[in-house]
Amino acid sequence: MSIANAAASDGYVAFRYRDFRLHCAARLLYGIALSMQAVAIGWYVYSVTDSPFALGVAGLSSFLPAACLSLFTGHVADIYNRRIVLSLAFTVASLASLCLFLIAYTGVDHVGAVYACVLTAGVARAFSNPSAQALTPNLVPKEHFANAITWYSSAWSGARIVGPALGGILYIFGPAVPFAVAFVSIAAAAILVFRIANPGPPRKNAGSVSWETLSAGLNFIRSKKVILGGISLDLFAVLFGGATALLPVIARDVMHTGPWGLGLLRSSPAIGAILMGAFLAHAPIGGRAGKKMLISVAIYGLATVLFGLSGNLFASMALLAIVGASDQISVVVRATVVQAETPDDMRGRVAAVNSVFVSGASDLGEFESGVTAGWWGAIPAIIVGGAATIACAAIWSRLFPALRDRDKLVEH
Repeated sequence: MSIANAAASDGYVAFRYRDFRLHCAARLLYGIALSMQAVAIGWYVYSVTDSPFALGVAGLSSFLPAACLSLFTGHVADIYNRRIVLSLAFTVASLASLCLFLIAYTGVDHVGAVYACVLTAGVARAFSNPSAQALTPNLVPKEHFANAITWYSSAWSGARIVGPALGGILYIFGPAVPFAVAFVSIAAAAILVFRIANPGPPRKNAGSVSWETLSAGLNFIRSKKVILGGISLDLFAVLFGGATALLPVIARDVMHTGPWGLGLLRSSPAIGAILMGAFLAHAPIGGRAGKKMLISVAIYGLATVLFGLSGNLFASMALLAIVGASDQISVVVRATVVQAETPDDMRGRVAAVNSVFVSGASDLGEFESGVTAGWWGAIPAIIVGGAATIACAAIWSRLFPALRDRDKLVEH
């Protein structure tokens, strides 16, 4: 077998494990549901308030649980059975979707009720993210970490293609419909996770909870400059460069489309991400991984600036696809390095901090976008955010030489 064929074949190895397939399928269903809800919530809130700031508050409501609970939820993921924690978190998330369905079905036009549901879903995600991230390495051998993470992140990207488009289409039949489908999808994800047979290595006894045990993940990240650099770079890139909160404004007021147009725009980054994920599954990142991550973040920022300048739907979709493709490179590098460098008994706490820095930053970035759009307008806010992301890539190249000079994803 040639080297090229061997690499391509190896790209499928991680996906042959039954428990890992269940994990990816659950990730896909959960991601589809969240993406559908994001479109429905965004359009519903903006139709009720006509306020970009209100869209930002929805992002803040999702971010606060991760920020407030991250140290505790990471401790839970390291002490208790990650499969059970993840299944219970998905169950709570499905109930939040059910409440959103009832709000939309009964025609409640007070966004405070929507924010309460978003907050509840955020609590569920605060528990699910560290458990899901820490569970992944338990399901495949270490030599297949990079490919497993590529498949796992591609499942998320696939969900972000199907979910927004489906949410935009279903919204046409009534605002309650996407929330009903999201409820069923998340409930199914909870069942799939519960069916995972391998719970991972035995968990430690809970013992006493102290600041030392809760903050261990944060201290570990601070001690590993390559991890700190990668996570913090994603934090600021997503914080400044994320324009997703403003897509309802762009879709309705700039491009004059309906929910279907918003769905297409929100799906576009995921299209780019899944295409890049498929490419990386066959041609994994080799050497100069750190430099490739920094370059990909700079491209992410540049494509965001150009998106802000574009007023055409199809050009904007193409630019958002480039945003997603470049972000996928960054995700694979960061996630693989974090998993490879972290001992198993620390993965939950490290993953919790990572979730705040990355996933939580997306929600906080939506709040930041809503605030700046309220000050300057949506388009200037997008352009300034993209330019700030490019600046972050240049600054991090100097601040974190360990990240810049990282060669292999997994160093034995």
